[in-house]
Amino acid sequence: MFSLKKEDDINEEEKLKQELVKKSQISILLNNYNDIFSDFDPRPYNTRALSDDFLLEAKKAARDKEENLQLDFLIKKSERKLEHEILIKRRLREHFKKHAVLAQEEVSKVKKEGYILIGIGVLMMFITVLIYSNIISFGEFTKSIIIIITEPAGWFLFWIGGEKLVYEKKEKMPDLDFYKKMSIVEIVFHSY
Repeated sequence: MFSLKKEDDINEEEKLKQELVKKSQISILLNNYNDIFSDFDPRPYNTRALSDDFLLEAKKAARDKEENLQLDFLIKKSERKLEHEILIKRRLREHFKKHAVLAQEEVSKVKKEGYILIGIGVLMMFITVLIYSNIISFGEFTKSIIIIITEPAGWFLFWIGGEKLVYEKKEKMPDLDFYKKMSIVEIVFHSY
């Protein structure tokens, strides 16, 4: 009879977990609060580093979701402590906001570098055109050296700048999107 009761409790617990998972946009099941944080960081929750596993799972879960997300942590009722949850929510918001700003700065830096490289490349190509058309005159030897340097350098800088604007920026956008979404996420702890 005792084992039947225990099995019923487990089934009810599992049903409650499944209902909470269905309702939420991002659900993360916790054994305890430490699952959110790095195992190697002994500091208190308000300054502790977040777990790479947690961040990876949150990124996967948020990838296809729209903004105005809700992040639901499912934790056993016996493990919940309101004072810890307040600190954890604050820590998560600080982390996500800080990294949203850093990711935005990285994307802006890549774009700025791309535009500068394209600009310098176009300028070098323009100098090459001026030399070819004899608007700027030098001796033949000097003219040849300048053309040999400026023509390929102009194309090289133009393409590298374009690569930064297209590919390097594209590589950084998923992090920016994730941290933007998570910086405004609603964080809720649920008991099961």
